[in-house]
Amino acid sequence: MLKYTKIYHKQQFLRSLVDSLTSRKEKSKERREILTLLIITENMKMVQLALLPIISLLIACGVSKEPAPGSTTTTSNAPKATTVKAIPNQDRLSTAYFASGCFWCVEAIFESVRGVEEAVSGYAGGPEANPTYEQVGYGATGHTETVQVFYDPEVIDYNTLLKVYYGSHDPTTVNGQHPDFGQQYRSAIFYQTAEEQELAETFKAKVGASGEYNKPIATEIAPLTKFWVGEDYHQDYEKRNPNQSYVKAVSIPRLKRFQAKFPDLLKKAR
Repeated sequence: MLKYTKIYHKQQFLRSLVDSLTSRKEKSKERREILTLLIITENMKMVQLALLPIISLLIACGVSKEPAPGSTTTTSNAPKATTVKAIPNQDRLSTAYFASGCFWCVEAIFESVRGVEEAVSGYAGGPEANPTYEQVGYGATGHTETVQVFYDPEVIDYNTLLKVYYGSHDPTTVNGQHPDFGQQYRSAIFYQTAEEQELAETFKAKVGASGEYNKPIATEIAPLTKFWVGEDYHQDYEKRNPNQSYVKAVSIPRLKRFQAKFPDLLKKAR
């Protein structure tokens, strides 16, 4: 009993340590320190189980997902700071919903495409109502980081959006997209109509039969039940924070790879 009491106190200590680190900017060194602590902690299995959700959140999608200057962050116990964007001529636009890892990356990719008027970061795919970023990041809500794409159907069609989607990530990765892993970063398409479902399933089968990948396509295709808009500070994050560490190391290189692959789909430079 004494042994498990000690383990419990170590777990509490490590939880507090990780929580204190989530507000800091320099994460690489601290992640190594956390892993070192885990290695030297007795009863490794129990501690890993207790800390896995916290560590997943710490190292995921931006490592230090600090908000932009002047923005407001929230905790899972407080209402989210969300504002519905005013989108011009929204009544003539259609919407589509895609998930393929960190929504900072996905949002920036779709907003670079001709015919896409706006992309909004949020959450979908799980039963939790009004989820916060922290809750989704722990991987317990069933939601995945998702982007709502507003597009002009007279300029770009749904099938081309599928081309953008599959051409901008590795759809064979199960529950994640490097360097972010967990079901909250899974590859998923959320359809709204039977036509979208058919197009999505046909395109997935085409990609799987193309020979481009030597592993099965892991993309989930599911009906959209509800899209929850993400916190304000996540919106247009890459555009507003080009010098943020994750953005420089992951988001911008991913965007540039997509742009080099599909130059004919891009908006003209202003």
